[in-house]
Amino acid sequence: MVKAAKPLFDRVAFIGIGLIGASMALAMRRAKVTNFIVTCDSSAKARKTALDLGIVNDATKDYGKAVKDADLVVIATPVRSYETIAKAIARHLKSGAIVTDVGSVKKEVIAAVKPHLPKNVHFVPGHPIAGTEHSGPEAGFAELFQNRWSILTPPPRTSAKAVVKVAELWRRIGAKVDTMQPDHHDMVLAITSHLPHLIAYTIVGTATDLEGDLKREVIKYSASGFRDFTRIAASDPVMWRDIFLANGPAVLEILQRFTEDLTALQKAIRKTDGKTLEDLFTRTRAVRRSIIDARQA
Repeated sequence: MVKAAKPLFDRVAFIGIGLIGASMALAMRRAKVTNFIVTCDSSAKARKTALDLGIVNDATKDYGKAVKDADLVVIATPVRSYETIAKAIARHLKSGAIVTDVGSVKKEVIAAVKPHLPKNVHFVPGHPIAGTEHSGPEAGFAELFQNRWSILTPPPRTSAKAVVKVAELWRRIGAKVDTMQPDHHDMVLAITSHLPHLIAYTIVGTATDLEGDLKREVIKYSASGFRDFTRIAASDPVMWRDIFLANGPAVLEILQRFTEDLTALQKAIRKTDGKTLEDLFTRTRAVRRSIIDARQA
């Protein structure tokens, strides 16, 4: 009989309890990663929901009360709020505590958080590559991270033991773990996540500006392509506003490359250049197959 692994943390505090925070908390409870989970959230509804659904053991709107005696603090709010949170929790963190996060941008997050944390507290930034278009603690589910990647971007001189512990946490709740330099992470995510969301918001925005009858028919006869774009564009608007503001340089660089490629495609259509179109579609089809083979579809 295999002996059950000991909890990694006695007490875990979540700052914010939306989709990702709630899913992470549920997965941690199921995997017995911790003995006690508390959340701090400004929304009374979110706190009540998290308690009613058994996601957390306690809920408060007081930062200090939430992080007091916590071995691990997970920041799971829109990224532009991180600096305010870091300043608010800093003096309440116990020596040796680990602070991590789930934000989709890493370079700005490190600049916003690390300078405000005490020297005896370890900061291990993280980003689970998982999510849905839904938000709020009621949208959380423990299986969200199964076979998904969680990327860690520890700053120089971060405690190796702290990094190992956060990596082990993600593995226990079903994720695969990799590490990256923060600026490289932000460039990769600009093309794999941020640009697709920007395109989705733009396409759906274009549809909303159509004349009445045409707009109604676009919605009524939505094919799979437009339907999938509307799913992406239904994501949390505050979270995505913050992501684009925080990762502006990388998104703008990738957007410029995309614009150039789009112009070339426009030229091919105008010139009825079927070979260029078919070559592009063949290459992109192969990329889709590789994503399926990697079990990330």
